Amino acid sequence: MSFGKFRNGALAIAVLTGIGSLAQALLAPAALAQGGPPPVTVAKPVVRAVVEMDEYTGRFDAIGAVEIRARVNGYLDTVHFQDGAMVNQGDLLFTIDRRTYQAAFNQAQATLNSRQTEFDLAKLEFERYQKLTQTGAAAAATLDQRRQTFLAAQANIAGARAAAETTRLQLSFTEVRAPIAGRISRKLVTEGNLVRENETLLTTVVQVDPVHFYFDIDERSYLSYQRIAKQGGQSSSGGSNGRGLQVSVMLTDEKTFVHQGVLDFTDNRLDSATGTMRLRAVFQNKDQFLTPGLFGRIAVPGSPEYQAVMLPDEAILTDLDRRYVYVVGDGGAVQQRPVRVGSRTDNYRIIREGLKGDETVVINGLQRVRLGGGKVTPQPVELPKVWAGLMALPQPQAAQQPAPAK
Repeated sequence: MSFGKFRNGALAIAVLTGIGSLAQALLAPAALAQGGPPPVTVAKPVVRAVVEMDEYTGRFDAIGAVEIRARVNGYLDTVHFQDGAMVNQGDLLFTIDRRTYQAAFNQAQATLNSRQTEFDLAKLEFERYQKLTQTGAAAAATLDQRRQTFLAAQANIAGARAAAETTRLQLSFTEVRAPIAGRISRKLVTEGNLVRENETLLTTVVQVDPVHFYFDIDERSYLSYQRIAKQGGQSSSGGSNGRGLQVSVMLTDEKTFVHQGVLDFTDNRLDSATGTMRLRAVFQNKDQFLTPGLFGRIAVPGSPEYQAVMLPDEAILTDLDRRYVYVVGDGGAVQQRPVRVGSRTDNYRIIREGLKGDETVVINGLQRVRLGGGKVTPQPVELPKVWAGLMALPQPQAAQQPAPAK
């Protein structure tokens, strides 16, 4: 095919397309006039008190965690827990071979008894010679010797008591008990293995109720939260009444923020490298569902409570960098209304500027507005408190077409 034929064919297609568009433009008003303005779903914006929430990503962490290590050398004898079980403070976890330490304790006790006998005898003789010296029946030098024997026996018994207490502690350390209540990990050493004092890690215990949630915020947000807490007579890290800002967390597999907690800690300085502040919230965890290490998204109050005008996102149109909605006036006349939008709450978009809340706004059928030539047939509905989407609205009825003339 030559270029000339191709150019002539393309020109013919363009001419036909233009004729078709012109015919459609000429016929559209007649069709609309026959059926009336197109129907659209309209509603008043939702106006109610809201608190805007800011979202951050963070991680759960245990409120307390302990690494369980042996405090004496010896061979591991018995393990007294099930892997992953809940333990109480003071529960017996491990037993190290006690026989060597029991023998040392018995020997220390025997030495203590011997030193006690020596002390009692030295004390008795010292008191006797004190009386004899007063009556002149004994020399003063002999009294000095008895005093020296008594003081030596007193020192010996103090040393024997200390040695006995040391062996008693070592014997008690052969029983490894839980220092805190929480969930225990698996055993890291099998029975029969040698464990080293303060070196061998036996297991770990983490406290899971309550549980902490750590996250970082920027400097501007930190100042905003401080002011919000101050207005409420609180502190972001807990006020005089012991309460902080109320927050909520959503896990990675959840759709809503269902876990409620309190912001209870703010770090004492901003990180100069990142310009962020570390915050912490505390959550009750009676069912131990919130596991330390889990990621989550936390919602923090980002504004004081105020009356907000809200619309579903489906009612807001975009033209380059401009946002606008269609407002229906008297007689079904439609006009564009520029708006400035904010954050989302309850699946609604907050309208910061452009609407007062008493306007009638097109919600469904936005594509029909242009076909109506600036006129529509409004079908009012009432928006619910929590937006569920267009499927929750009744679909606009098609315009009733008059029966064709016979």
